[in-house]
Amino acid sequence: MSKTYKVQWTSNAKEDLLNIVAYIKEDSPTIAKDVYQKIRNKANSSNFLPLRGRVVPELQKEGITMYRELISSPWRIMYKVDNDTVYIMAIFDSRQNVEELLLQKLIRSSNANKTLERNIYNVPRKTNHLIEHSYFR
Repeated sequence: MSKTYKVQWTSNAKEDLLNIVAYIKEDSPTIAKDVYQKIRNKANSSNFLPLRGRVVPELQKEGITMYRELISSPWRIMYKVDNDTVYIMAIFDSRQNVEELLLQKLIRSSNANKTLERNIYNVPRKTNHLIEHSYFR
């Protein structure tokens, strides 16, 4: 009997899927719906055997082997396995440069973290006190 895995989509992967569908929808809403279903079904397949997916070659050549992928042509579904959970990390068009896409995602993520830190640390102390006071009442 094979192990059962839960599948969790990261916000990044959800955003990728929605962007793909929105782009296709401009030309054909029907095809966009089909692509959405095809990718979701492949990633959420009940007979998911996560270790059968190949290690992402572009990452493997850099020594990073924790990320694997499924192919739902032309889409590459990147995921990682952690205990009994499969985390869908990203969806890529196989016709695009994956290294460039990952770099862009890393830059966006880094910029988002910097903005969050700025917002957290630039909150006036008085407001912080009010938030803490009202939260713990």
